[in-house]
This record gives sequence, C-alpha cells and structure tokens, in this order.
Amino acid sequence: MSTAIPSRPRQIGARRSFAIVASQYNSEYVNGLVDHTRRELEAISPNFTVSTYEVPGAFEIPLIVQEVASRGNVDAVIALGVIIEGETQHAALIASAVTQGLQQVSLAQRVPVIHEVLLVKNEAQAKARCLDEDINRGTEAARTAARMVQTMSSLRAAR
Repeated sequence: MSTAIPSRPRQIGARRSFAIVASQYNSEYVNGLVDHTRRELEAISPNFTVSTYEVPGAFEIPLIVQEVASRGNVDAVIALGVIIEGETQHAALIASAVTQGLQQVSLAQRVPVIHEVLLVKNEAQAKARCLDEDINRGTEAARTAARMVQTMSSLRAAR
C-alpha cells in the first residue's frame, strides 16, 4: 500500500457541489471512507455542499454516478466502495466493470469522477485503507476531487 497521500489543496472560496455515491456492502469500511471524505471536504472549504447517495453494492455505483453527473449540478462525483476478494473471480469482475463504468461516465459527462472503489485482498487491507486516520482513501478522494475541480475550473475559464 502506498503511504503517499496528496497534500491538502489550497482552500476554495467558491461554492462547489460534490456528490458521493457509496456502496452499502461492507458498510463498516465504506462508512469510514464516507466520513473521511466529508471531513476533508469540509476542511478544504466550508462552502462545499455534499450530497450522498447509497447503493446496494459496488456494481450499482456507475449507474447512480451517471444519473448524478448527467444532471449538471455537481462539480465532481466521488465513488466509494469496498470489494473484498473471495475464492472466485467475482470480485475482480465487479471491480473491472465498475472501473470501466466510472471512466465512461467521467468522459461522457465531462465531470470528474473520483474512483475509490477499492478491491482488497482481505479485511485487514480494508481496515488500513478505510478506517486508518493517517492514510485514508476517503481523505485522498476528497483532495483529488478538490484538485480536479480547481483544474477543470481553470481550463473552462481559459476558453
């Protein structure tokens, strides 16, 4: 696991809207990601609004991300989930489908979609990435979303 996490971006004074789409499956870990994401977004700027949408499992995330992104009222969407490998290839198939779906939505809608649907080998890895205070992928997702919104805003203003 990489211990390098992006530094906190500069505060954004402008009002921005973010959506979190989170799986209910493996909820203990996903809730840790959601909590860290929301806290970090609030630390970056209290002017952010954050809406959270829950879905049953990881496979359902891209559909709701598509729906949220297509409305045109969010600056970025953060996808959060945890897939724990089992004895079959099911987890890898789900992870691949989710990854492809999220990328397609981001490109088609021209909205940053932050992919933190984690494929982990076991619960120890999930705990380290989702519940740890120092290296939490929810914190990383929030920072990435804020940076992407800043970059997209700059690019669009330069048109």
